[in-house]
Amino acid sequence: MPGPPGGNLSLPELAAKLCTQGPVKQEPANRRVRGVLGGIWVFDTLEAQYVWEHPYFPFFYIPIRALTGVSVDIEEKQDPSRGFSIANLVLSGHGPGLKSAKAIVFEGGPLDGLVKIPHGSLDAWYVEDEKLLGIHPKDPYRRVDCHASSREIRIEVDSAIIAESRNNVFLYETGLRPRYYLSPSAIMGQSIILPDSAGPIDETHVGAFLIPSKTSTVCPYKGQASYYHLVVRGKTIEDVAWYYTYPTPESAPIRNMVCFYNEKVDVFVDGEKEER
Repeated sequence: MPGPPGGNLSLPELAAKLCTQGPVKQEPANRRVRGVLGGIWVFDTLEAQYVWEHPYFPFFYIPIRALTGVSVDIEEKQDPSRGFSIANLVLSGHGPGLKSAKAIVFEGGPLDGLVKIPHGSLDAWYVEDEKLLGIHPKDPYRRVDCHASSREIRIEVDSAIIAESRNNVFLYETGLRPRYYLSPSAIMGQSIILPDSAGPIDETHVGAFLIPSKTSTVCPYKGQASYYHLVVRGKTIEDVAWYYTYPTPESAPIRNMVCFYNEKVDVFVDGEKEER
């Protein structure tokens, strides 16, 4: 799925935007937040801030005074009036060529004294004693609810029925559309009945099957997802469905159940077609 608008800004572009427009929102995280670089803890703080660079989810920003074991080497000094510098966080006492992390150091405005370290620049982030999943922390104002549902879910591709199920889990995530998780038995090995163009059902059966994809994504609310391609009527739809083998505790009911992208197939709930 596409990322949030502005998600591809360079560090100088992001810093300039935040210094001129300010963050959407910021507030104390009130959690212990730690980071690892090159096998060394480079910060351990109770004073991290949630900063919303855009409206969709927050990032952790770290007080510069919380950095330990690294030197802050200014790489690109900006006009002081702009309120930021681009820096390399270099492990102290280590030679050149070893790990470092790029960062924005804020020197004025609402983010004064904070450092933005891109998630992927560190080996790992920890919230309390749990390793952070995904590229951002959980939004404290968002939650995930899972509910068993016997409402009928039907999945179609070009009028071919891929799956029908009344043994489902509906997942509701704040601000997002519902997702419908089906038992694999509702999909695997099913015959597909194609409606005849004239109207009556054509009893021709066409094979459809799922192929494991190499795609994998991580969600801080649900865990690490694996994906399937769908082959039907000789057509392959890539990364059309996903599942979680080891979901987070809050999403445990969806373990090993399969969810199809509403955006790539036709989804019917109790006979009513959902918008793509």
